Amino acid sequence: MTAGRSLRLIFLLSFFCSIAYGQKSKTQLQREKLQNLAKIKETEKILAETGAEKKNSLGELVALNQRISQQESLIKSIESEISFLDYDIRENNQIIQALEKDVEKLKDEYAAMIFSAQKASGKVDKLTFLFSAHSFDQLLMRLKYMEQYGKARQSQAEAIGKVQQILREQVHITELKRSEKNNLLADEVKENKELSSLKEKQRTIVKSLEKQEKQLKRDLEATKKAVAELDGLIAKIIKEELERAAREARERDGKKNKDVSDAVIALSNSFEENKNKFPWPVSGFVSQRFGRQQHPVLKGIEIQNDGVNIQTKQGEEVRSIFNGEVSRVAFTPGMGNTIIIKHGDFFTVYTGLKDITVKQGQRVTTNQGLGKVLSNGEGISELRFQIRKNFDALNPQDWLRN
Repeated sequence: MTAGRSLRLIFLLSFFCSIAYGQKSKTQLQREKLQNLAKIKETEKILAETGAEKKNSLGELVALNQRISQQESLIKSIESEISFLDYDIRENNQIIQALEKDVEKLKDEYAAMIFSAQKASGKVDKLTFLFSAHSFDQLLMRLKYMEQYGKARQSQAEAIGKVQQILREQVHITELKRSEKNNLLADEVKENKELSSLKEKQRTIVKSLEKQEKQLKRDLEATKKAVAELDGLIAKIIKEELERAAREARERDGKKNKDVSDAVIALSNSFEENKNKFPWPVSGFVSQRFGRQQHPVLKGIEIQNDGVNIQTKQGEEVRSIFNGEVSRVAFTPGMGNTIIIKHGDFFTVYTGLKDITVKQGQRVTTNQGLGKVLSNGEGISELRFQIRKNFDALNPQDWLRN
């Protein structure tokens, strides 16, 4: 009996610990899967818009690459869920085997007790056993023994019933997990088929674009020219802002008024403290990351980006990532409208907008709308976003929320 109780105690402790651990991991995986599905849904819309204007475009390829990456992440999350279920099923099978042994042991003990009772009653009945006592104290002891023996038999029967109930529940839980695993395996097969289809489409677009190498190079040169013009404009505006700030600081020093200077420092500090917490300026995905990188189609050609490009849906609203003042609203041919917002020593740059809703000198707040994203002739809706500390370009993905 003691061994059976110990086994059940060990089982219950290990069972509930594994449930708590497994449940946390499973919840996390399911949340990741839902996030992947939401991202896939958004990318599908972007992909449909880019493909509607012009088939086999560079923008469509970039969106498709992102869609494939998301599909691979979804499959990995499904595979991780299956692995956790496999682990749980193995653990449950071990628990079931231990419970079955426990039940058998309890039954053997109970059978032995019944056999002993029947053997004793075969020789002498209970009354004879009681009244054959040599003293009253012995009679009481025999009564107490018979009462304890009866309770032990009842307790043993109840223990068998409880362990059998736990065993049935454990078998049911294992069956549910097997069913869940089978559903996930079916999902994995379906998602792998979808991945194969996406990769086949990717190969088709790459082949088509490779045949357009001359046009892609012309487009790249035009983009480089527009980016150089934009960079020059940004540098000029930041230089003007820094000169203006220096003049205002000298004037304040002359008047011994440091309130404005303190406000600028506080805003800069606040901006820096919010690193990795800023909201994204627009929904979508990073279509071109920060720094030097290989062109997605043209071999041996690298491109430089002082910010990130975020591909999004048509007409999507662009929002300020933090409180600040609009330093300039400007137009760059081939790029659309640019808004530069000053946050103390920091600047955020939003390029590729239409329908601007702010003006120069205006104070803006976090998540305030600035305008709508512009779509080009190929149906690509893309925001170029930069963060600068004075003239230094910073990687926006180090500053924006994960």
